[in-house]
Amino acid sequence: MSTVTATVRKRIEAQGFCGLDDNTCAQINYPLRLSPAICMVWAAVGTALASPIILWSLVPFAALGAILPGHPFDVLYNYGLRHLLGTPALPHYGARRRFACALATLMLIVAAWGFQAGMPMLGYVMGWSLVAAAFVNVITGFCIPSFIVRILFGKVVCG
Repeated sequence: MSTVTATVRKRIEAQGFCGLDDNTCAQINYPLRLSPAICMVWAAVGTALASPIILWSLVPFAALGAILPGHPFDVLYNYGLRHLLGTPALPHYGARRRFACALATLMLIVAAWGFQAGMPMLGYVMGWSLVAAAFVNVITGFCIPSFIVRILFGKVVCG
């Protein structure tokens, strides 16, 4: 039986994941960071190389994360890693987590377009900003886009 701190629960609920018991929160805390980690590395490579092709190739995955009930990269965990780890599947994404994916999609589009259109500073600013935001989520579980939504629309009220 795993335990979860109040901070971890608060950060998971801030992303719209409500109704989870402490054990589930503890078990999905790090797996929820897998998709942002993959996106972070992919975006970092594309930004470091100033490659619109690499960034454009990530856009459909980010967009699907905003549209589908889960991110396409969650498949790696839900159909593979979780069986090895003996942990539960990731819950479906709510509006706040989908907003994070939509914002990432927009930032990727602007970064890729910036590099492609000969405006590398725009590409670097958008690309590295996305990498930084994803890094914060991967390291701490704190989701900056969910925080933005909280400021605009209020705190997620669970249960």
